[in-house]
Amino acid sequence: MSKVFKVTPKRTKRVNGTVLTPEMSVIVTLNQHSSSPFYNGAKELQEAYMRQYGFDYKKACCSVNDFGFVKLD
Repeated sequence: MSKVFKVTPKRTKRVNGTVLTPEMSVIVTLNQHSSSPFYNGAKELQEAYMRQYGFDYKKACCSVNDFGFVKLD
């Protein structure tokens, strides 16, 4: 059973030549049952941001505190 989350950055973040803005929200589907999209090291979230925006989550040193999320299912 998969879980679906909408993840939105809380504020603008500029680090290491990358920019993350609150308009850059993504929808993430997790394969495992979890209450947070950050459970598996945010692997699915990293892939979603790279695919949609070309944004490197690791290079920007992002953490769970930079994002808000809502469960959609």
